[in-house]
Amino acid sequence: MKQMKRRGVAALSLVGLIGLGYVAWSTNRPGQAVAAPEAAAKAAPAAAQAKPVAVELATVKALDFADETSAVGTLKAAESVVLRPEVSGRIARIGFRDGALVRRGDLLIGLDATIQEAELAQAKANVELARTSFRRNEELLARKFISPQALDASAATLKVQEAALQLATAKAAKMRLVAPFAGIVGLRDVSAGGYVKEGEELVNVEDISSLRADFRLAEAYFGRLRPGLALELSSDALPGQTFAATVEAIDPQIDPAARSIAVRARLDNRQGKLRPGMFVRVRVAFGERKGVLMIPEEAVQPGAKPSVFRVVDGKAEVAPVRLGLRRDAQVEVVEGLAAGDLIVTAGQLKLRPGAPVKMPQAAQP
Repeated sequence: MKQMKRRGVAALSLVGLIGLGYVAWSTNRPGQAVAAPEAAAKAAPAAAQAKPVAVELATVKALDFADETSAVGTLKAAESVVLRPEVSGRIARIGFRDGALVRRGDLLIGLDATIQEAELAQAKANVELARTSFRRNEELLARKFISPQALDASAATLKVQEAALQLATAKAAKMRLVAPFAGIVGLRDVSAGGYVKEGEELVNVEDISSLRADFRLAEAYFGRLRPGLALELSSDALPGQTFAATVEAIDPQIDPAARSIAVRARLDNRQGKLRPGMFVRVRVAFGERKGVLMIPEEAVQPGAKPSVFRVVDGKAEVAPVRLGLRRDAQVEVVEGLAAGDLIVTAGQLKLRPGAPVKMPQAAQP
């Protein structure tokens, strides 16, 4: 019995000693009391000494360049017409070769005009008879052999016959299709002896000594366009060649859907290098501008109000800008920057206003 009590007292003593040791160790553990203050002290200098962000920089440059824009257009002949007969008939004569030069008034296609020519001859004879009768009545009236009413009747008959002659002449003329202007005829699909209907397309005539170029520009250029403005045209069919043209007319109405304005230019084509219907590229030069501030397009931060990151004293700051023309991956800065400013062109996502910037040696001010 006494032996069991001794064992219990020994166990309780051992447990007590272990508990006292744990309390003493916890209380005197190294760094326990100052852990939080030291962490706060380390965090403050780390925040104050942020690591510089590596970015790509560019310098705002003041450049001189031609104020111009470009567009695409289509060439048209100065004069173009498709000949169609006004009456039906059989083709009696074809007076041209495909693709040949013709002069104004040359007969191109003649229809069978046998009936019309007979009517014309009859009308001429009736006019001669009426004219002779009228002259005879004038002599008779002078001798008092007829009344003035008889002379008036013969005069009216003469006018009727002259009108009939004009009608017969017009009918005969409609059987002849002539070139309305000098130019080049196209390819015909009819032959002599074929029957054609009224309004059927027979052949086209094109005056290509000069050409028209129709194209469109944004409405923003309306105030700067004027007749006589010099243009430069080029065609993919003739690489390396350019052609001079001038603005001939400007459409007074702006397209409300596309917000663009139609422009027509005229160019000399007496050498015959260009053809109607060709696709052309149009370069419109408004003049030369000096001291234009240009920056790379990738430097601009998109948004309702565009901005860029400008580097001042090694730190990034946001600079709102107003942009102008764009050309060759460059954009004009109208307001917000000055020549010589350093701007960030890559790495903007890592930047915040006031963040230090790691500047390349070449970009050091």
